[in-house]
Amino acid sequence: MSSYIDLKFITNISSRLGQFKKKTDYLFNFRCPHCGDSQKSKTKARAYFYRVKNDMFFKCHNCGQGQSLANFIKYIDPKMYEQYLLERYKKSAPATPKPEFEFEPVKFKDTTLLDKLKRISGLTPDHPARLYCVKRKIPEKFFDVLYLAEKFMTLVNEVKPNTYKVTKDQPRLIIPFFDTAGEVFAFQGRAFGNEQPKYLTIKLDENKQKVYGLERINFAEHIHIVEGPIDSLFVDNCLAAGGADLFLKNKIPNDQITYKFDNEPRNKEIVDRMYKVIEQDYNVVVWPDDIQLKDVNDLIKSGVSQLELKDIISNNTYSKLGALTKLNYWKKI
Repeated sequence: MSSYIDLKFITNISSRLGQFKKKTDYLFNFRCPHCGDSQKSKTKARAYFYRVKNDMFFKCHNCGQGQSLANFIKYIDPKMYEQYLLERYKKSAPATPKPEFEFEPVKFKDTTLLDKLKRISGLTPDHPARLYCVKRKIPEKFFDVLYLAEKFMTLVNEVKPNTYKVTKDQPRLIIPFFDTAGEVFAFQGRAFGNEQPKYLTIKLDENKQKVYGLERINFAEHIHIVEGPIDSLFVDNCLAAGGADLFLKNKIPNDQITYKFDNEPRNKEIVDRMYKVIEQDYNVVVWPDDIQLKDVNDLIKSGVSQLELKDIISNNTYSKLGALTKLNYWKKI
């Protein structure tokens, strides 16, 4: 019953909250009324209502403010707060079905970049770009947010003039990086063949971290971080670091984040990055000796199911001294 009343009052107050969106049944995203959220972008929204057991809570990942729904309502509207208390804590209340929410689904904003491209989902089953995605066992539900650029360097020059001197162009798989507001701030071009480098990431907004998956992430739940965008498509609530160190600026407890680096014990850069996250009390996956494959996607391609992958990650996640001990044994440098 308490959940119903909380959802009812969230509905009542939603019109006062900028960029308000329903993400899931018990997760709502909006601009923080305490700090005002980003002063540079009016579309950024980093505040959330989320459920713990049967109660709803507020948390802003910009200013760090956190409180119960009751205290949040009190801050916004003291009169509504009194009404909330009456309904929430009266001795008996009739059983009432869950309220209907009429929210627009999250929509990615139209961009000239994506307008120039073909979605993988729109290609014929025998198209080489679609076959590439099938071969890598990328879940088909993501084909709508993966694209084909038939002339990658030409595309880059159109959005960032004079980036490349084009002598011989090439097709690439385009992986757009969306922010939490659904705007494209970067994109990665993945080679279909042996072209080097395999990955080329183009930033459209130099002020933003190269983080892939922000439009899907639930900051109220445990967050996984991998190295590559394609790897992130096989792990629940997962971000990809886009080829760089990634430490989330949101005020999220470190023990709520697990890092999964590529399985390369002879790679000094990876070993050093693992030491760094352990020192900061994050969780880290240290791959067992019987797994020789390089990354998450290689495991999936080898026949490991996503459920089996989840178990492998869970059984090989360590922190603090346990992580340090495992890493010292695992590394080969």
